[in-house]
Amino acid sequence: MTDSFYSRSIFPALAHLDPETAHHMTLDSLALAQSNPAGRAILRAIAGAVPSLPVQVGSLRFPNPIGLAAGFDKDARAIPGLALLGFGHIEVGTLTPAPQAGNPRPRIFRLREDRALINRMGFPNEGVASAAHRLRLLISTERNFVLGVSLGKQKDTPLAGAARDFISVMQAVYPFADYLAVNISSPNTPGLRELQGQRFVSQLLVTLINRGKEIAAESEMRPRPIWVKIAPDLSLSELDIILEALSAAGGDGMIVANTTTSRDGLASPAAGEAGGLSGPPLRKRVTELIAHVYHQTSGTLPIIGVGGISSAADVQETLAAGASVVQLYTSMVYAGPGLPGRILRDLAGLQT
Repeated sequence: MTDSFYSRSIFPALAHLDPETAHHMTLDSLALAQSNPAGRAILRAIAGAVPSLPVQVGSLRFPNPIGLAAGFDKDARAIPGLALLGFGHIEVGTLTPAPQAGNPRPRIFRLREDRALINRMGFPNEGVASAAHRLRLLISTERNFVLGVSLGKQKDTPLAGAARDFISVMQAVYPFADYLAVNISSPNTPGLRELQGQRFVSQLLVTLINRGKEIAAESEMRPRPIWVKIAPDLSLSELDIILEALSAAGGDGMIVANTTTSRDGLASPAAGEAGGLSGPPLRKRVTELIAHVYHQTSGTLPIIGVGGISSAADVQETLAAGASVVQLYTSMVYAGPGLPGRILRDLAGLQT
């Protein structure tokens, strides 16, 4: 499926649907396609040639630098199908201990003039037990991608009890994940971003990272890297507090960044909707934050760069700022499922 065919024929049809309905249709299609040989062949054809561009990040070997951000496959329903599209890593979730419905619909909005999205989902998911069952089924299959799981807090859990929620999800998915992402930065769960502040962040990260080490030792498993996902709306001094806490706790990396509450420079009439903004308007700020983290840590802290990635040039710029690998999501809504393969081929061409 070429980008022009998608842009000309597929996206206009999807654009007539509510964005969340279109998203569920896409996930249903991926889940169906991955379940049979003909469907898997179609997904491989959509991806096209996927060059091997391996990246070593700490203990993890990524087959290429392009990943899928959390939020696309919240309940781990379509992981094999997404891998067939060329993603070198896939981050599922965000998962919470118990199922929750999230915020009222409508809660996703297309900003077509800005090629962006606003969402106020609020961590809707089936609960970690449902996702863990699907993840367990992947254990027996050979996989050529890195799998991350985003850990979340139940909406009604007080901030003082957040660590219990994160640990509950972590324990359930630990045997199946290659890395764990601590999501303390979504703008759509009330109060969640307060966990990034000095009052909570140090003790939270110490508690989670120590418990992760205990789980690994108890189960005789390789310790799973634990990464913290930050908001792009932090000041540099606030970011430095998190960096200090992460270093002291022995954290493994940082994901930069989640969606933004900023609305600077938008052209779309939907810009006034509440929620987190994703897509190209975020990229400049994300690049600045990545460069700051890289500088402050002398390049020793692995970084996943997320925000506005839609081309090989965007990937190169993000990697040059200091990211180890990148993730995308919003750009695939506008450019179609062939995007990761196309970017990888462009990257391979730039490296020859």
